[in-house]
Amino acid sequence: MTQNATDRSGLGRGLLLASMLLCAANFRAPITGVGPLLEVIRGSFGLSAAQAGLLTTLPIVAFATVSPFCVGLVRRFGLERTLMAAMILLGAGIALRSAGPLWALFAGTAMMGAAIALGNVLLPTLVMRDFPDRVTATTTFYVITMALSGAAFSVLVAPLFEALGSWRIALGLGVVPVLLAIFVWSPRTRRGAAIAPAGQRAKSPSLWRTPLAWQVTGFMALNSFVFYVVITWLPAMLQAKGHTMADSGALHGLMQAVGIIPLLLALPLMSRLKDQRMAAFLVSLLAAIGFLGLALAPQWAVVWVSAYGAASGAGLVLALSFASLRASSVEQGAALSGMAQSVGYTLAAIGPASMGALHDAMGSWDAALWICAAAALVQAVIGLYAGRAVKLALVAPRSPPA
Repeated sequence: MTQNATDRSGLGRGLLLASMLLCAANFRAPITGVGPLLEVIRGSFGLSAAQAGLLTTLPIVAFATVSPFCVGLVRRFGLERTLMAAMILLGAGIALRSAGPLWALFAGTAMMGAAIALGNVLLPTLVMRDFPDRVTATTTFYVITMALSGAAFSVLVAPLFEALGSWRIALGLGVVPVLLAIFVWSPRTRRGAAIAPAGQRAKSPSLWRTPLAWQVTGFMALNSFVFYVVITWLPAMLQAKGHTMADSGALHGLMQAVGIIPLLLALPLMSRLKDQRMAAFLVSLLAAIGFLGLALAPQWAVVWVSAYGAASGAGLVLALSFASLRASSVEQGAALSGMAQSVGYTLAAIGPASMGALHDAMGSWDAALWICAAAALVQAVIGLYAGRAVKLALVAPRSPPA
């Protein structure tokens, strides 16, 4: 895969980064906006907690299912065109989700998940190709963008619902920034670059038999598992403690916004680290503390929500960066990202629905909080391995016979 000549200059790289960030802004908000309105949606269709959890589980299932196909699509169509197709699919999914019937709610949600799955693999690959000297910094920028857009939509969606009287319209407004991203990204599809022909590509040992690849995958899997439980059920957890819909939506947004702070503070430090072992361990430990705090001292919810938000933001940057930092080539990075997200989101997919079912059975969210705390502690241990400054092996292609 070659870098476009027009994107090698400082101005070209800046414009590329800006257009990437516009796309990234749409890869979290369409999902996080559901949380504050989940109880309203449940009431509209008479859904159980487990059924409502599928609204977050379906995109995660799509992440796991679609991610392995991303490398093949990029080989055929190029990064730029594949990302454009993902943005169009995302806009169509948002529109269908708000169309009215129950089948449209779930079908549109699944379409959104497929689109975001492509984006989740494509963005780290774009970073590795076009910003190889600034992988962690560039990854941080687009994670900050996702966090800001997700937080903003979480805060605004409940007031929009109250003002407009329709959760469908409130969620459907999420298509507006998608259309803007499509408009800005479209010129790049005329010069999309594909991965080099098979005979010219270096070969990688099977990632499925490589411990390092599984360590990267495990870190992402556990980080995703707890994140999607929180994204789905935090407002319901807070409402169960007496918070209003608007207040729980604001805390839901706060959790995402707080994740930006440690990223900004740690950005200069992260670029100087020889490895990411201690960073991965500490942010995972902070996430566990947040869950334990919510279970044991819920009156300090703002503190624990903020603690988890800080850990979540940093953990996502690390999980996404590992796919690039541990890979020895752009294609290997795309394959590792696809593996990590496919396996990782398969585990994450059981989170929202299973925790919703556990709540229905026990009448409390405490068991879910303890399970999330345990998952974060296991993630801390795996981070000590995934964060090592080592790379996956790469075998050069054979030279053609003379």
